[in-house]
Amino acid sequence: MQKVSLTKMINLDLYLFNLINGLAGKWAWLDYTGIFFAKYLEYFIWLALVILLAFNIKKYWKIVLEAIMAGVVSRFILTTLIRLLWFRARPFVALNFIPLINKSADEASFPSGHASFYFAVSTIIYLYNKKLGNLFYIATFLITIFRIFVGIHWPADIFAGAILGIAVALIIHKILKKYEPSRAN
Repeated sequence: MQKVSLTKMINLDLYLFNLINGLAGKWAWLDYTGIFFAKYLEYFIWLALVILLAFNIKKYWKIVLEAIMAGVVSRFILTTLIRLLWFRARPFVALNFIPLINKSADEASFPSGHASFYFAVSTIIYLYNKKLGNLFYIATFLITIFRIFVGIHWPADIFAGAILGIAVALIIHKILKKYEPSRAN
Protein backbone atom coordinates (compact mmCIF):
# COMPACT_ATOMS: atom_id res chain seq x y z
CA MET A 1 0.00 0.00 0.00
CA GLN A 2 1.41 3.35 -1.03
CA LYS A 3 1.60 6.20 1.47
CA VAL A 4 0.11 9.53 0.49
CA SER A 5 2.73 12.15 1.17
CA LEU A 6 1.99 15.53 2.71
CA THR A 7 3.36 17.13 -0.47
CA LYS A 8 0.84 15.24 -2.62
CA MET A 9 -2.00 16.30 -0.32
CA ILE A 10 -0.89 19.95 -0.45
CA ASN A 11 -0.59 19.73 -4.24
CA LEU A 12 -4.10 18.26 -4.46
CA ASP A 13 -5.42 21.02 -2.21
CA LEU A 14 -3.77 23.67 -4.41
CA TYR A 15 -5.02 21.99 -7.59
CA LEU A 16 -8.62 21.85 -6.33
CA PHE A 17 -8.40 25.44 -5.06
CA ASN A 18 -7.16 26.66 -8.47
CA LEU A 19 -9.88 24.65 -10.23
CA ILE A 20 -12.68 26.22 -8.17
CA ASN A 21 -11.24 29.70 -7.54
CA GLY A 22 -10.02 29.87 -11.13
CA LEU A 23 -13.63 30.48 -12.19
CA ALA A 24 -13.75 33.73 -10.18
CA GLY A 25 -13.39 36.93 -12.15
CA LYS A 26 -14.56 35.42 -15.45
CA TRP A 27 -18.27 36.29 -15.32
CA ALA A 28 -19.86 38.97 -13.17
CA TRP A 29 -23.03 36.90 -12.62
CA LEU A 30 -20.96 34.00 -11.22
CA ASP A 31 -18.96 36.34 -8.97
CA TYR A 32 -22.18 37.84 -7.57
CA THR A 33 -23.65 34.36 -7.10
CA GLY A 34 -20.48 33.22 -5.35
CA ILE A 35 -20.44 36.23 -3.07
CA PHE A 36 -24.12 35.70 -2.22
CA PHE A 37 -23.68 32.01 -1.39
CA ALA A 38 -20.40 32.48 0.50
CA LYS A 39 -21.56 35.45 2.54
CA TYR A 40 -25.36 35.53 2.78
CA LEU A 41 -26.85 32.05 2.25
CA GLU A 42 -26.15 31.19 5.88
CA TYR A 43 -28.85 33.67 6.91
CA PHE A 44 -31.40 31.52 5.08
CA ILE A 45 -30.34 28.54 7.20
CA TRP A 46 -30.99 30.61 10.32
CA LEU A 47 -34.31 31.72 8.85
CA ALA A 48 -35.24 28.08 8.19
CA LEU A 49 -34.49 27.23 11.83
CA VAL A 50 -36.69 30.13 13.00
CA ILE A 51 -39.47 29.01 10.64
CA LEU A 52 -39.27 25.49 12.08
CA LEU A 53 -39.73 26.94 15.55
CA ALA A 54 -42.57 29.21 14.42
CA PHE A 55 -44.25 26.34 12.60
CA ASN A 56 -44.31 23.98 15.58
CA ILE A 57 -42.20 24.98 18.57
CA LYS A 58 -43.24 21.94 20.63
CA LYS A 59 -42.04 19.57 17.93
CA TYR A 60 -38.88 21.36 16.82
CA TRP A 61 -37.36 23.22 19.79
CA LYS A 62 -35.25 20.23 20.92
CA ILE A 63 -34.05 19.59 17.38
CA VAL A 64 -33.10 23.23 16.79
CA LEU A 65 -31.42 23.47 20.20
CA GLU A 66 -29.45 20.27 19.53
CA ALA A 67 -28.43 21.53 16.08
CA ILE A 68 -27.23 24.87 17.45
CA MET A 69 -25.43 23.11 20.31
CA ALA A 70 -23.58 20.86 17.85
CA GLY A 71 -22.71 23.86 15.69
CA VAL A 72 -21.41 25.88 18.62
CA VAL A 73 -19.27 23.05 19.98
CA SER A 74 -17.75 22.29 16.59
CA ARG A 75 -17.21 25.92 15.53
CA PHE A 76 -16.57 27.95 18.63
CA ILE A 77 -14.81 25.35 20.75
CA LEU A 78 -13.07 22.74 18.57
CA THR A 79 -12.37 24.85 15.48
CA THR A 80 -11.06 27.67 17.65
CA LEU A 81 -8.84 25.24 19.57
CA ILE A 82 -7.42 23.75 16.36
CA ARG A 83 -6.75 27.23 14.98
CA LEU A 84 -4.89 28.17 18.17
CA LEU A 85 -2.68 25.10 17.83
CA TRP A 86 -2.05 25.36 14.10
CA PHE A 87 -2.27 28.49 11.99
CA ARG A 88 -2.83 28.08 8.29
CA ALA A 89 -2.88 31.20 6.14
CA ARG A 90 -5.90 31.86 3.99
CA PRO A 91 -5.43 31.31 0.23
CA PHE A 92 -5.55 35.03 -0.62
CA VAL A 93 -2.68 35.58 1.82
CA ALA A 94 -0.60 32.58 0.72
CA LEU A 95 -1.13 33.28 -2.99
CA ASN A 96 -1.19 37.09 -2.70
CA PHE A 97 -4.45 38.13 -4.34
CA ILE A 98 -7.57 40.09 -3.37
CA PRO A 99 -10.52 37.82 -2.48
CA LEU A 100 -14.06 38.55 -3.62
CA ILE A 101 -15.18 39.09 -0.02
CA ASN A 102 -13.33 40.79 2.81
CA LYS A 103 -11.72 38.57 5.40
CA SER A 104 -8.98 39.26 7.92
CA ALA A 105 -5.56 38.08 6.80
CA ASP A 106 -4.71 37.46 10.46
CA GLU A 107 -7.47 34.88 10.91
CA ALA A 108 -6.56 31.20 10.44
CA SER A 109 -8.13 29.28 7.60
CA PHE A 110 -8.04 25.69 8.91
CA PRO A 111 -10.52 24.22 9.60
CA SER A 112 -13.41 26.15 8.12
CA GLY A 113 -15.66 27.49 10.87
CA HIS A 114 -18.57 27.82 8.46
CA ALA A 115 -18.17 24.20 7.34
CA SER A 116 -17.91 22.87 10.89
CA PHE A 117 -20.91 24.87 12.11
CA TYR A 118 -23.29 24.30 9.22
CA PHE A 119 -22.38 20.65 8.63
CA ALA A 120 -23.05 20.04 12.34
CA VAL A 121 -26.44 21.78 12.07
CA SER A 122 -27.30 19.94 8.84
CA THR A 123 -26.37 16.58 10.35
CA ILE A 124 -28.66 17.05 13.35
CA ILE A 125 -31.53 18.14 11.11
CA TYR A 126 -30.87 15.13 8.84
CA LEU A 127 -30.95 12.72 11.78
CA TYR A 128 -34.50 13.83 12.56
CA ASN A 129 -35.83 14.60 9.07
CA LYS A 130 -33.99 13.23 6.00
CA LYS A 131 -35.70 15.45 3.39
CA LEU A 132 -35.20 18.66 5.36
CA GLY A 133 -31.68 17.56 6.29
CA ASN A 134 -30.82 17.09 2.62
CA LEU A 135 -31.93 20.68 1.92
CA PHE A 136 -29.72 21.90 4.78
CA TYR A 137 -26.81 19.85 3.39
CA ILE A 138 -27.29 21.37 -0.08
CA ALA A 139 -27.29 24.90 1.37
CA THR A 140 -24.21 24.07 3.47
CA PHE A 141 -22.41 22.64 0.45
CA LEU A 142 -23.15 25.80 -1.55
CA ILE A 143 -21.93 28.04 1.28
CA THR A 144 -18.69 26.12 1.69
CA ILE A 145 -17.81 25.51 -1.97
CA PHE A 146 -18.30 29.19 -2.71
CA ARG A 147 -16.02 30.13 0.18
CA ILE A 148 -13.31 28.41 -1.88
CA PHE A 149 -14.54 30.19 -5.01
CA VAL A 150 -14.28 33.65 -3.39
CA GLY A 151 -10.74 32.86 -2.21
CA ILE A 152 -11.00 32.66 1.56
CA HIS A 153 -10.69 28.90 2.13
CA TRP A 154 -8.69 25.96 0.86
CA PRO A 155 -10.61 22.77 -0.04
CA ALA A 156 -8.88 20.96 2.86
CA ASP A 157 -10.27 23.61 5.26
CA ILE A 158 -13.79 22.81 4.08
CA PHE A 159 -13.25 19.06 4.16
CA ALA A 160 -11.80 19.14 7.69
CA GLY A 161 -14.55 21.48 8.90
CA ALA A 162 -17.22 19.20 7.40
CA ILE A 163 -15.76 16.09 9.03
CA LEU A 164 -15.44 17.91 12.36
CA GLY A 165 -19.01 19.23 12.23
CA ILE A 166 -20.52 15.89 11.25
CA ALA A 167 -18.53 14.01 13.92
CA VAL A 168 -19.48 16.48 16.67
CA ALA A 169 -23.14 16.32 15.64
CA LEU A 170 -23.16 12.51 15.74
CA ILE A 171 -21.47 12.44 19.16
CA ILE A 172 -23.79 15.08 20.65
CA HIS A 173 -26.83 13.34 19.18
CA LYS A 174 -25.74 10.01 20.66
CA ILE A 175 -25.07 11.54 24.09
CA LEU A 176 -28.40 13.37 24.17
CA LYS A 177 -30.30 10.26 23.02
CA LYS A 178 -28.70 8.28 25.84
CA TYR A 179 -29.99 10.72 28.46
CA GLU A 180 -33.37 11.40 26.89
CA PRO A 181 -36.21 10.44 29.22
CA SER A 182 -38.09 7.41 28.01
CA ARG A 183 -41.52 8.02 26.53
CA ALA A 184 -42.96 4.70 27.68
CA ASN A 185 -44.78 5.73 30.85
